Amino acid sequence: MGLDGGVAELHNGDKTRQSWAISVHAFSDLSHVSPVVFLYLLKECYASGTCKATKKFRALQQQVHQVLYNSPQPGPATFIAHCLNILPIFESFCEGLCHLIISGLRRFLKVGTTPEDLLESKFIAARLFINIVEGSVIQDDGILIKIVEVFDVKLTDVEKVMCNSDVKNNSNLGIAKTFVEQYIVELIESESYMRAVILLEQFSIRQSGESFLLKMLQNKQHRAAEKWATFMGKPMLCILIQEYIDRKLLKYAYEIIKKNNLRQEFPEVYLKCRESSLKKLAEKGCWDIAEARTNSDRQLLEYLVYLAMEAGYFEKVDELCDRYSLEGFANVRETEVGLPHSRYLNLNELVIEDIIWVDEVNGLYGAIYHFEGCKVVGIDCEWKPNYEKGSKPNKVSIMQIASEKMVFIFDLIKLFEDVPDILDKCLSRILHSPRILKLGYNFQCDVKQLAHSYGELECFKHYEMLLDIQNVFKEPRGGLSGLATKILGAGLNKTRRNSNWEQRPLSRNQLEYAALDAAVLIHIFRHVRGQSQPAGASEGHAKIEWKSYIVSHMDNPKKSKKEIERKKESDAGTDEISQSN
Repeated sequence: MGLDGGVAELHNGDKTRQSWAISVHAFSDLSHVSPVVFLYLLKECYASGTCKATKKFRALQQQVHQVLYNSPQPGPATFIAHCLNILPIFESFCEGLCHLIISGLRRFLKVGTTPEDLLESKFIAARLFINIVEGSVIQDDGILIKIVEVFDVKLTDVEKVMCNSDVKNNSNLGIAKTFVEQYIVELIESESYMRAVILLEQFSIRQSGESFLLKMLQNKQHRAAEKWATFMGKPMLCILIQEYIDRKLLKYAYEIIKKNNLRQEFPEVYLKCRESSLKKLAEKGCWDIAEARTNSDRQLLEYLVYLAMEAGYFEKVDELCDRYSLEGFANVRETEVGLPHSRYLNLNELVIEDIIWVDEVNGLYGAIYHFEGCKVVGIDCEWKPNYEKGSKPNKVSIMQIASEKMVFIFDLIKLFEDVPDILDKCLSRILHSPRILKLGYNFQCDVKQLAHSYGELECFKHYEMLLDIQNVFKEPRGGLSGLATKILGAGLNKTRRNSNWEQRPLSRNQLEYAALDAAVLIHIFRHVRGQSQPAGASEGHAKIEWKSYIVSHMDNPKKSKKEIERKKESDAGTDEISQSN
């Protein structure tokens, strides 16, 4: 294995540079190559090339790792140790090449080398450590830490170099320890706490105590403090946790409690942090995740029930009580009226006569016939949330379209499986119509999700006459629920937002939630159309020019004659809507 292939890639096809010595030196046999020659050729490769530094480093790291299999003498680890000894002569390239060959060796040592090679390399690395600390070799502290770690240098190794003897002597070991401790003190004084902690742990020095821990916390070096406390053991960890509690840094305390199995030592803090985590999930509507995070702990489950009660999510209350046989919540419905969050809009207030589920052809035709007689409709979509990072979002499950009195909920998953062509044609008659004003809230995002879910359908590839209510009001907070509160005096209960929208049948509460999201858009639009000023505006405020927010999106940017005619129809339709009540 050699460096030549990697170098060719680094030059990105530059034929003039490929003639350099490094590109023809294969390193197929390192048995007669000295460290200085190896480093010189590596430096030439490191200094040249046109690709980005990160890509170049990774390619060279891989090559260094590979050539260590090609018999460097007297052994791979010792060879690299010698390289590190002479690297300072390369001046500005020293630090970069150090990181490069150390990382290459670290990967190689995962496979292993001979005991003799490791022993010899440790001695060289320990001597280099002493020289760097004493200042006879100029090297960065970060490189020094890496050298100690990768060669696993211990106090006994430092002692052997200082005494130039294999005979162990307690007084000599004391000299080595004092030498290392003095250097660590310098690191602490320069506030290089993590480096100091790494060396204390590497050399098994436990003399520093609580004062050192407090100093790290005062300087907000939380990672270093935790690493040090973990090395020192349970008593120091408990001190660290208590410090976090006193400083009201419960998140840090909880992570250490969880990581080190100290729940019994700090039961109240552990429970409080778990409850706080559940509350955040509940506020986001992630009830299924919150339930899973309880790990069937009864105390946490009961807390989750109270959160559901507070949110007015009573079907979740019933569900949790039934699933886990929780008692004491039998009269929960009686408390609903008195809850502070129980004032939400309902379908009766919006005078919605019926919610119709559409999952077959006849229902689909009936819904489209109904909407073709409407001038304004409200549209929204729902899909099952996906909580795994990096995973693809789930398909849009349902689309709800509301008229003044009715809401139709389309089972897109089933309709797409059974009658995709008919579904496409029917929805196109609504979404592509220039005579029907479509109301949405951040609906352009929904359209993208629809197109991603059902890319084969033409109906979701463009739309006409869409009025995004969000753009009209530009509400920064509260979303649709906040806007409904501002305009209509009551918000929407969003607790079911992240429920499982792929389950069939949907619960009555899910259907009502979905219907409300579409129907409320029409009632908010009535306010837009009927009021010359937005709610709360001062006198002289400009009128809400909602027509200017109507948008259309076409796949083809060039307008055909047919599209120009559609635009005329659209303008005529908005005038008609403005005049009607």
